[in-house]
Amino acid sequence: MSLGAWITLAILLVILAVLAGGAWRTRVLAARAERLVPRIGQVQPVPGGMIHFVKVGDPERQTLVLIHGLAGQLQQFTYALTDRLSNEFHVIALDRPGCGYSTRDGDDLAALPRQAEMIAAFLEARGIDRAVLVGHSLGGAVALATALDHPERVAGLALLAPLTHPVGEVPDVFRPLAVRSAWLRRALGHTIAIPVGERTAEAVLTEVFAPEDWPDDFLVAAGGALGLRPQAYVAACADLVASGESIAGQAARYDELSVPGAILFGAGDTVLAPAAHGTTMARHGLPTTLLPGRGHMIPLTAPEDCEAFIRSTAEHAEPRTSPPTHGAGKA
Repeated sequence: MSLGAWITLAILLVILAVLAGGAWRTRVLAARAERLVPRIGQVQPVPGGMIHFVKVGDPERQTLVLIHGLAGQLQQFTYALTDRLSNEFHVIALDRPGCGYSTRDGDDLAALPRQAEMIAAFLEARGIDRAVLVGHSLGGAVALATALDHPERVAGLALLAPLTHPVGEVPDVFRPLAVRSAWLRRALGHTIAIPVGERTAEAVLTEVFAPEDWPDDFLVAAGGALGLRPQAYVAACADLVASGESIAGQAARYDELSVPGAILFGAGDTVLAPAAHGTTMARHGLPTTLLPGRGHMIPLTAPEDCEAFIRSTAEHAEPRTSPPTHGAGKA
């Protein structure tokens, strides 16, 4: 065998060793994540998958449905918001399709209209006819899609730092998720993406939370450890790509919005610009309030402000038009 052939073989063996080591480390991290953050709620089957959710408060009161953002999970709401709202509302926090302990049958279901379909089906299955949707970041885009395509299920919109328009170039912090190939997402997710994510987690959180600090207990109490699983990486990649492909068409339809709502943004948000994603929505009936000194992750860093905003917005929501159906007993 020639020297060149030996070198090629050595390089291939090194690559295989790195991939094998990454796959082993990925399994270790994923198992640890599920021990640290176990499933805490119920699972509702819907066409295309299953939605994991938790619920607190009186089902006879107005329902709030809390929808998290990119690479998140419902613990970002249970961390500081759900209990604050439960004395006045029936509160449901859910894992978006494919995220946390929810599932979806394919990456095509990451498109904003398809996620809206699954959430509308969830509301129908739970007997909830008119919910106030509280969407954070990408969850705000999903809430808007639900209001556009399924307005009969939506009483109002309380949007926290929502994605509302195309962002142009993907922010550096999310660039590793801009993987368009479904098979490559899975190959990376089961080998090197999770170990790399573990090493870069602190830097990523610092950027996402800027200009504020991220909570010391974020990985467990706010569910962040669940991001260190292959399915979380695959879902986040699909969400990033699919939302980028569908948000422009959605933005062109905002004149069709028929439900009341409002937007709350951290004035110092470095992930989504308040001027581009908040202020512009006033023409569509969604005024924006800015929180000085706050960043993108306001459900965790400014829960008091978010609580007051949600309560105020819900006061102007359309009342439920009919009593709970037979499914409401499950809610």
